[in-house]
Amino acid sequence: MINVQNKMDGQAILYLLLPMFINNCFGDDLTYISGYFSKTPQKLSKYSWYGNVRLYHFRVPEDTVLVRWLLTVTKGSGSNCGTHNITIHIRSGAPPVINPIETEFANNTAFLPAQNLSLLINSGQNITLFNVSNPAPGDWFVAAHLPKNDGRIEHKGFSSSCSYFFQPQMFVRRVVDMPILESESQLHQMVSSPDNPAVFKLFVPEYTSDFTVHVSGCVTEGVSNMECPLMLTLGSATLRHSSVRTINCTGKASCTTTLRIPPWDTWVRVTVESIYVNLTTTFTISANHTVGCKPKSVGLTGDFFTRVSANSSGELGGNISVPVENTNTLGNSSLSPDFLDNACLHNQPVFKEELDVVSVRFAVINGPNVTVSSLAPTLLLLNLNSFTDSGGTLNLDLKLNQTNVTYGNASVFACLTARSPVLALNWTQTCTTAFSQGYDLRLNVTFPQATLRIPFPEAAMWYLTLQMECPGNGSDCVNASATVTASTYLSACIDDCGTYGECRLLRSYSYLYAACVCKAGWRGWSCTDSKTAQTYGRQMMAALLLTLSNLLFIPPIVVAVYRCYIVEASVYLFTMFFSTFYHACDQPGITVMCIMDYDTLQYCDFLGSVSSIWVTILCMSRVKETFKYMLFMLGTLIIAMSMQLDRRGLWNMLGPILCAVLAMVAAWVYRGVKRRQCYPTTWKRWVFYLIPGLATAIIGLSVYVFTETDDNYYYTHSIWHVMVASSVVFLLPPRDRHQEPWGWSPKLCGYQICKNEKEELYTVT
Repeated sequence: MINVQNKMDGQAILYLLLPMFINNCFGDDLTYISGYFSKTPQKLSKYSWYGNVRLYHFRVPEDTVLVRWLLTVTKGSGSNCGTHNITIHIRSGAPPVINPIETEFANNTAFLPAQNLSLLINSGQNITLFNVSNPAPGDWFVAAHLPKNDGRIEHKGFSSSCSYFFQPQMFVRRVVDMPILESESQLHQMVSSPDNPAVFKLFVPEYTSDFTVHVSGCVTEGVSNMECPLMLTLGSATLRHSSVRTINCTGKASCTTTLRIPPWDTWVRVTVESIYVNLTTTFTISANHTVGCKPKSVGLTGDFFTRVSANSSGELGGNISVPVENTNTLGNSSLSPDFLDNACLHNQPVFKEELDVVSVRFAVINGPNVTVSSLAPTLLLLNLNSFTDSGGTLNLDLKLNQTNVTYGNASVFACLTARSPVLALNWTQTCTTAFSQGYDLRLNVTFPQATLRIPFPEAAMWYLTLQMECPGNGSDCVNASATVTASTYLSACIDDCGTYGECRLLRSYSYLYAACVCKAGWRGWSCTDSKTAQTYGRQMMAALLLTLSNLLFIPPIVVAVYRCYIVEASVYLFTMFFSTFYHACDQPGITVMCIMDYDTLQYCDFLGSVSSIWVTILCMSRVKETFKYMLFMLGTLIIAMSMQLDRRGLWNMLGPILCAVLAMVAAWVYRGVKRRQCYPTTWKRWVFYLIPGLATAIIGLSVYVFTETDDNYYYTHSIWHVMVASSVVFLLPPRDRHQEPWGWSPKLCGYQICKNEKEELYTVT
């Protein structure tokens, strides 16, 4: 019902928004078309780790000038719950890195916080609009979750928690005939108001050091001066700081702006707006780019095949065939860059090897060692341009080989940036490009190692620039060089989540990403925050309580055997064994012992627990043995099937209890009517056995269902073990007065064992 209602509401809102969306946004000089994208509503969860987040992936088309997200939060029907804040995160290029519970990140971890919204919902439905003008094309992610998890363990079917459903919908407006601003050419355009901007795009080729946009020839109708009443915006919005550049041309006859280190091999958006309303301004706009530095050309084949062939048996592995034509062009090329030439940039070839899902290794073609000089930067290209690579963690490890440093006071600067590299590194310049801030590292003799971890890196081309610099511009540093060992790879999680975490692969529709789930009180993105961590003593105490409390099943086993209930005793023994070793394997810390697969232990524990309740209540009914054992087998098989379908379902426990209680009540009523007296017949049986056993079982079930939390689980669940085992001792019926212990008669008739009972005679010869 919620999905249907949300769909109807979405359609109604769509009909209301589209006319305004079409008519009021832009002018008539360009052709705009609209698009609509929607995701299925999903139930929100309280946040304890990233797996509780509902993640949605959208693809913004090229030449999109406006995106409008319609964010709908709906409360489930019949829920009586209070006010909640729903947090929504939006990020371009990769899933948002969030920290709603304010935990500490691991050392050397760098990330940029995402744009977030907080929606307050009291009842019914909350609808929020979120607009982004000139959005960056490509992948956009929307994540939503409820507040922090309170740690309460909610058993399926017993809890009545609030249900919230979140659905994002995306409206896009894009231009199908956006003018292209080519280098060294001019375009004559007009703009009439801030609501009708002029939009252009220009292509930035690789190795562009800067590009310049020039606006001139401004003529405004009704205005005599020749000033440009224009606002110039470069770049596309990504909701990050400095993702666009805005230049105010007001009061100037012409306006020129230059952007250094623009993104390579991509289109850059240029938007021109007028400060006047209903006044048309004509202008001329031009652009050009400068290629400041290119690496030395290696020719059509150059030394590429030589390098691959040299490493085919080592670094890269396998046999690599080389074309036989033009073999003379290969020559005897050196495997290391030639730093004695006049090249202003040394491009180090990098090999990308996909290891697994969200797992990639970047290997330098001629080995892990990279030669770095002070004359020119060394560039390594890391191809993470696929959106499937944005769901892991980018790892960078650098180590300076101190024996190869030719100038002792020199430092190696490393700059890691996305979309474009920084090609001039020095002591004063920061690792900054035109539209983004990079990550810088420094190596020297004192600190020869550096590490960087970037969770959920942006899906783009990443560039690692290395160069040597000397303090004070020392003359001995002109030809300084050093060797750096570079290890770059994409892993699912940081350090595989450490000792107290587990790295899990998550999926949102077809998008795969990874996150850490922590245990033993450890928290954080990579399970390194120890503020609430459990000590080893507490872990050991929890393990001992949860396992040794199952030894309380020994008295029920002894009582059952003494009273000749051998089948019941076998079920109790099965339950005790698997419950003990399941909880030994289920520990959250390092005090773990698993004798077999975890899933098998859990299944057997759940099956044994419900089967113990089933056989105990049927045993209390005192039906004929043939009929009782038939019910034992039939009920256990049905319970096993139900456990396979839904192991934590409410009716897995409630169903067998109700059926067994109905059978017991029917048998007791039948005996009471037949004997014309209450059954059981003695008041002592009720006062000293049945009522205490029933009270103990109810107390244990209440503790199990209503009081368990993550913090008190180890002793509340132990109380459940004790209560259930104790109730069996009280509830098991006494042995038949005509039956000897163990079911055997002490009378031996020669080679015959005779068993003479009141109603039947069995003779075994």
